[in-house]
Amino acid sequence: MAQFARSPVTAVLGPTNTGKTHLAVERMCGHSSGMMGFPLRLLAREVYERVVAIKGPGQVALITGEEKIVPPGALYYLCTAESMPVDGDYAFVALDEAQLGSDPERGHVFTDRLLRARGREETMILGSASISRVVKALVPEAEIISRPRFSTLSYAGAKKLSRLPKRSAVVAFSAEEVYAVAEMLRRFRGGAAVVMGALSPRTRNAQVQMFLNGEVDYLVATDAIGMGLNLDVAHVAFASLRKFDGRRTRRLTVAEMAQIAGRAGRHHKDGTFGSLGHEDGDAAFTPEEIEAIEAHRFPPVDQLFWREGKPRMDSVNRLILELETRPDLDQLRAAPEAVDLAVLRRLADDPLVIDRAKGKKQVERLWAACGLPDFQKVGAEHHARTVSRIWRFLSEGQGHIPRDWFAQQLARLDSVQGDIDTLSARIAAARTWSYIAHRADWLAHPAEMAERTRALEERLSDALHTALTQRFVDRRTTVLLRDMGQDAGNLPVDLEQDGTVCVDGETIGRLDGFRFSVDPATRHQDRKMLLAAAERRLGRILRVKADELLGAPDTDFVLMDEAGQAPGISWKGDAVAALLTGPSLLTPEIRLDRGLLALGQDVQKQVAGRLTAWFEAQKEKHLLPLTKMVASASDPEVPAVVRAVFAQLADAGGVIARTELDSALGHLDKDQRHLLRRAGIDIGVLDIYHPGLLKPGAARWRAALLAARIAKPCLPLPQPGLTLIPAGEKPEQMGARIAGFRGFGEQMLRIDMAERMARTAHEAIAKGEAFTALSPQIVSLGLSEAAFLQLMRLAGFRPVETAEEGGVNWAFRGRQKARPDQQQARGPARRPAAARGAPSRPASGGAGAPAGNHAFAGLAELLGRNG
Repeated sequence: MAQFARSPVTAVLGPTNTGKTHLAVERMCGHSSGMMGFPLRLLAREVYERVVAIKGPGQVALITGEEKIVPPGALYYLCTAESMPVDGDYAFVALDEAQLGSDPERGHVFTDRLLRARGREETMILGSASISRVVKALVPEAEIISRPRFSTLSYAGAKKLSRLPKRSAVVAFSAEEVYAVAEMLRRFRGGAAVVMGALSPRTRNAQVQMFLNGEVDYLVATDAIGMGLNLDVAHVAFASLRKFDGRRTRRLTVAEMAQIAGRAGRHHKDGTFGSLGHEDGDAAFTPEEIEAIEAHRFPPVDQLFWREGKPRMDSVNRLILELETRPDLDQLRAAPEAVDLAVLRRLADDPLVIDRAKGKKQVERLWAACGLPDFQKVGAEHHARTVSRIWRFLSEGQGHIPRDWFAQQLARLDSVQGDIDTLSARIAAARTWSYIAHRADWLAHPAEMAERTRALEERLSDALHTALTQRFVDRRTTVLLRDMGQDAGNLPVDLEQDGTVCVDGETIGRLDGFRFSVDPATRHQDRKMLLAAAERRLGRILRVKADELLGAPDTDFVLMDEAGQAPGISWKGDAVAALLTGPSLLTPEIRLDRGLLALGQDVQKQVAGRLTAWFEAQKEKHLLPLTKMVASASDPEVPAVVRAVFAQLADAGGVIARTELDSALGHLDKDQRHLLRRAGIDIGVLDIYHPGLLKPGAARWRAALLAARIAKPCLPLPQPGLTLIPAGEKPEQMGARIAGFRGFGEQMLRIDMAERMARTAHEAIAKGEAFTALSPQIVSLGLSEAAFLQLMRLAGFRPVETAEEGGVNWAFRGRQKARPDQQQARGPARRPAAARGAPSRPASGGAGAPAGNHAFAGLAELLGRNG
């Protein structure tokens, strides 16, 4: 074993947050040169940046397995423990977290540095007070200095994740558990930063910076944060108290719990720790553990793991024998077989290795290759194959890895596509090639390859940071939750021209009219929370819009009657009210859109009054005839039988089939019919209607009000100005009927035109003229022959054979049901000659027949009454 060097050694021991690392940095900067060893690449990088700020980049070096920054004039070296150049000459040397000498996997490295790493003028050993006894035994000359914790660390009990205080760190012990906790925090608290030992420094720093900048209030990490990382954490919550240590799953030791919990509190700020979930069960702290952590009293470490740090390398077998040497001190115990030794054993059986690994130089080169860390955690067997390939290159030719082969390995990883696990795996693989690139004697162009691996790791790290942020951070939710209990005016809320709502620069949704809708990209489980939080902050904007609505002209309001949608009222294209069933057709309920319900009751009443005033103006403009019908139906000056007709007609929207009112019309005398005509009502042979209600505006309003009355969506209406349309599907037929069309087979004709054709038919036939499907009036309309025949029959005409062979004309048969002897003439068995365009003549009697015996006397009387 190596002889312990004699020089001033100080062991600064104590719990976390005692300023040990800070003290060591100050001491080192006071010397002409120095070196510090750390347990993590992340921690080494953090301290490197601190020392650079003090001494400048030209004097400070960073050496880790995958990263080497060594300026020519470097005097201060910050390293991982494995990368410490132990044989160098430095005025000051320090080893941080020396208690890791008791770690089965890496303990032998820390023990070796504790025994051999010495500064010319000063040496410091930093660590837990639990190793004071073993340090005194192994380094008798060391002066033990105990430092108390700056702040108090106390147990805060178990807390549910949804009630976790801000500035908390949640510690988990597997990637799956880290992801699960971070996902829950994203849902409940807007997100969390994620820190794991496998992250590159660039990704880790970007994640931590989000936490330090207050972009997120929570941090989810593995136990890597227990190794001295400088974080502003107020509370540490343990998601679990069990971890897999590489061999088995076990409960954390009290010292490990304290090391992690001690991250809570900073300098003189007190901190707390606890667990997630319930106070009982395997994940809960025992009273003894709580007392030990709060009092910083832990079982002493009696032994450290050891392996020969400077083995002889005369041959491979000699090297293995040296590495298997057992310590002869009670305070040391043989380290379990590490990955490098396991790989060496496997390669020692390879004939090529036996043939080439001859002589001290080649054995040293082989051992250096075996020291390639297993960043991908694939196990000794698989990792040995990678090392074997590297060794083959190193043991032949110039002893360099081929440039093209190395570049191909990097190219395979050069993709930023994929999920978090894929990117993490690529970064782990990239760390392997980064480690190789920083071995100057392994490559012909190490500087070039080191730069390429650095650029690759940065690209992958940036992509991983983006992926972690996208998955585990919802900044919009964080922004809204940050001061949920405070005055909404504290957050800047902006409304863009297109209706986009931004809170503190983050788009959270759109404001269409008075209705806020969450950004469609928001996850389903977040929508309810984001909607409630956002609407809470829109009061001022909604009130401004309400004032604008109250002062808006009538032209800004539009009836919503699109086919398939519920009837309502829009303002500047946005829905502000719905039309629902009311006391009568002309008095629907005007129910404000739910977006307006966020306004106060007084404002809601004002808006409702404004919409009602607009609606009354629209009734006056488009539905005045219908309004007058309603008034006449309740006018005591109007005879009761006439009021009944007005009431039925008004209830139907001003257009009704003649058959629906036949019985009521039968009770009217001539004067009473005249009252209807004076009101503008047209009593046709097919329909009864007011012509003013067939106008497009009136038709739209009647359709909307009828839809509101039966709580159904609006029907499609014909285009304005059309008189003849195809029948279409059932919804189109129903909408056309409401608009004032009547169906005739495959076509629908506006009812006023149908009545005009019925009158024209009477006049033509009364004059002895033929009236057929080829008549100019019918042709100009575009009415088909089948539709023409149906119109004639429905209008009360019947085909009558003329004296000419095969000739047919029409006679009026009244509105009575056809007699059995007329069925053949009306049926489709024989096509009327008039429909074929054959000449037709008037029925006997002609135009000069006495009125009482005329075949069209009934129609003439009816048409005469209609004036």
